[in-house]
Amino acid sequence: MPKTRKCAYCGKIFTTNNGMQKFCSEECAEQAKESKRKRQKDFLRAIEPAMELQQQEYLTFSKAAILLGCTRQYVYKLVEQGKLPASRLSSRMALVRKSDIEKMFAVNPYHRVMPGASSKKASKKPSHLSSSSSSKKDKNQIGESPMRYSETLDYISGEAVMAIYKVKKSWLYASAKRNNIPMCKIAGKNYYSRKHMDELFGVSAEIESLTEWLTTEEAETLYSTTRESLRSQVYRRHIPTKREYGKTYYSKIHLDEIYHPDMKASDAYCTTAEAAEKYGMTKSNICIIVKTNNLTKVKVGVQNLIVKEEIEKVMANRLAKFGSYRIQ
Repeated sequence: MPKTRKCAYCGKIFTTNNGMQKFCSEECAEQAKESKRKRQKDFLRAIEPAMELQQQEYLTFSKAAILLGCTRQYVYKLVEQGKLPASRLSSRMALVRKSDIEKMFAVNPYHRVMPGASSKKASKKPSHLSSSSSSKKDKNQIGESPMRYSETLDYISGEAVMAIYKVKKSWLYASAKRNNIPMCKIAGKNYYSRKHMDELFGVSAEIESLTEWLTTEEAETLYSTTRESLRSQVYRRHIPTKREYGKTYYSKIHLDEIYHPDMKASDAYCTTAEAAEKYGMTKSNICIIVKTNNLTKVKVGVQNLIVKEEIEKVMANRLAKFGSYRIQ
């Protein structure tokens, strides 16, 4: 049975005469050879500038960028930061020595920077201390993590984090990565620092002692406020919040101190809209009367509460003086 093969150049299926045949025709073979020669020429043309620069001691910023494999702007940045010495010969000519480039690499060896690690502190640490500390480090220690911390951290599993802090698995992974939470892996399971998880998700003794929580929708209905106003008050007043399975909960006790639902339910106060409806005036007129007579006004959420006794006294005086609540 004749064997078929796919042409290495055009991809056409053809019948082979022997096991060494790669191309379906002589034309494909010649074109494949020509394509190979072109790739070799392009490669030599690309590396030729870098090969020529190996023989030069003094380089312009553009040639230094070619040698380093970076942009010319980055060479300017290295010079500005003092990492790479340069000599300015004129207002339009500055040169860099190739030996200075080699010294720059020798002085700044590569150190792997892990998330959460402080590169500045690590660079200031003497090399003999780092080598001795690394030799004494126990690799079997449970708290081992790529990030270095001076204190001993208490780790909990990912399942415990989701159960304690009421978060989803995707939210846990994303939050831990975004905030550089110390983490270690044991037997294929992820363990996270309890202290950093407390700081991230806001779980404290105060929050754990709270028992009454409201969702965003419940708070909007109870306090007659908008979602934007609620979030603004929570941010400005540092209201305790928690997040469970994608929903945000706010402390009811702290929100009561801001929105005063007891005052709204009390007969001693009335809203601007209620006063306007009672006396047949607009809310703007009521606001002007309150401001002119320095009446007590309390802002609760998006509503203004007025003391009923004060507004009734002012309206009685207007009725006795002008014969009407509204001045004609």
